[in-house]
Amino acid sequence: MIAETVCSAVSAAGLGIAVVTAYRKRFLAAARIAAYSLVPVGLVMTGIVGWLSDTALSPTAWAGFAVLGAAWLLFAGTRAVERRRGGAGAGRKAAGRTERDAVAPAASAPSPGGAPRPVARPAAAPKAAGPADDFSDIEAILKKHGI
Repeated sequence: MIAETVCSAVSAAGLGIAVVTAYRKRFLAAARIAAYSLVPVGLVMTGIVGWLSDTALSPTAWAGFAVLGAAWLLFAGTRAVERRRGGAGAGRKAAGRTERDAVAPAASAPSPGGAPRPVARPAAAPKAAGPADDFSDIEAILKKHGI
């Protein structure tokens, strides 16, 4: 009973604000405010407010919410463990094998043309300590990761 009265009062106040807004020639904003202010009355008329008030005071409903929360926690926990272990298993492992099989045999097969000739590289001159020396650590990290 109290919830219905509060919802009616909120709707009446919202419609009053909509009238004042329309008086100021802001009709689009007034229509939007009127739409928002009619929502509480619509909820009361459909019975949702009564259902919510009955649910909020029901220990059985709160126990049901607790059970749903426990189920959600179990679901989220198992998903986190699954991700940490590396996936769902067979589907991802088979896809990984397919990728390796496609790359590894071609990379390890000897070329039919014989032994490759060594490429002559210019001798590296000793570098002076400076800005280039700062990037050598970064280059080593990138080479380590194959980038």
